[in-house]
Amino acid sequence: MDSKYLKELEPGFSPLTICEEASRCLLCHDAPCSQSCPAGTDPGKFIRSVRFRNFKGAAETIRENNILGGICARVCPTEKYCQLACSRCGIDKPIDIGRIQRYVTDMEDALDMKILEKPTEKKGKSVAVIGAGPGGLSVAGGLLLKGYDVEIFEKNDKLGGYLRYGIPEYRLPTHVVDKEIQRILDLGLVVHTGVTVGKDISMDELKQKFDAVVVGIGLSGGKWLPMFEGNPDVETAVSFLRRVKEAKGQVEIPDNVLVVGGGDVSMDTCTTLKLLGAKNVTAIVYEEYCEFKASQKELAGAREQNVSIYDGYIPTKVEGKTVTFQHRKIGSEITYTADKIILAVGQTLEADGLGLDFTRGEADSQNFRVGNSNVFVVGDISKNEEKSVVGAVKSAKFATAYIDAYLGGK
Repeated sequence: MDSKYLKELEPGFSPLTICEEASRCLLCHDAPCSQSCPAGTDPGKFIRSVRFRNFKGAAETIRENNILGGICARVCPTEKYCQLACSRCGIDKPIDIGRIQRYVTDMEDALDMKILEKPTEKKGKSVAVIGAGPGGLSVAGGLLLKGYDVEIFEKNDKLGGYLRYGIPEYRLPTHVVDKEIQRILDLGLVVHTGVTVGKDISMDELKQKFDAVVVGIGLSGGKWLPMFEGNPDVETAVSFLRRVKEAKGQVEIPDNVLVVGGGDVSMDTCTTLKLLGAKNVTAIVYEEYCEFKASQKELAGAREQNVSIYDGYIPTKVEGKTVTFQHRKIGSEITYTADKIILAVGQTLEADGLGLDFTRGEADSQNFRVGNSNVFVVGDISKNEEKSVVGAVKSAKFATAYIDAYLGGK
């Protein structure tokens, strides 16, 4: 089995190249890159520290603003945020902020820097967090740092959610996820894995036992199109990516695979298939290129692996392994026969037993709080514009502040 899947595709900076990249920074007084970071990681400040060789100071800036800084350094679509706002865009090209952040957090690991410490004073109040994805982990870490007792309830055997079970190894190695989670565990997090709230323990029990309950579940299910349901040759991208990551790439891959969909999950699926040895991978996408939902980095990665992409097509008929597509705007039709078909057309919510009402996948809430209860929501199901890892971190920072205020904090 090809081991390319287990190696990070994007090389990191060396001690020389990171200094060269940081030296390109214009040290803007207003730092537009920092103003454009959803998680408030403050790249303007940590790049300034790197430029003057203060790597510990850089690590402190990153970690104090974003408890999942090492993860976001690898998976955040920086071209949409900090790098898009970089002042060097008008001169040559933006600073590679993501890779600078990655270098700093990797150095933090290598030197075993102790940035975050348990608070000496406890608030005497407890919070339950349901779901251990990026939103749940971030809000748990934030509340622990404020002195609350936090217990997390996760239905899987390990913490991490989509970070562990969805994002491919070549983008986000498991050891990075483990180290990021360990930092939060070291703050005193109490963990309950293999527990499904609504089945193994009720929501009412948690509401009575804890001063506040935070629901941080993500969109963990893969969406099906009706015409593909029941077809044994079809699998959702969410299921496929999880299966591959749990097996560390040791799965059988057919030669000819069709991927339906064009977002980041689709591009992850396509690139994973090529790295694992699939000869022909074709993505047929509803959106035209000008409408693509995938990040530039993910799309470029798929193209580098020679994935064939056809844009603007809708599936109209399925017969076994053969799918017929019709173009949305022009009189063009494609009939494609594959060994396997993977659907990457969205993700679904699995929230039975939580007692929440949802509108278009978002829990009915105000300022992250559900009605007048002691229940709060965070991550994908909260009302935030960015349904991503960095969006979950952003929502967690706001939710932490509201929960702290609700429990009597400042």
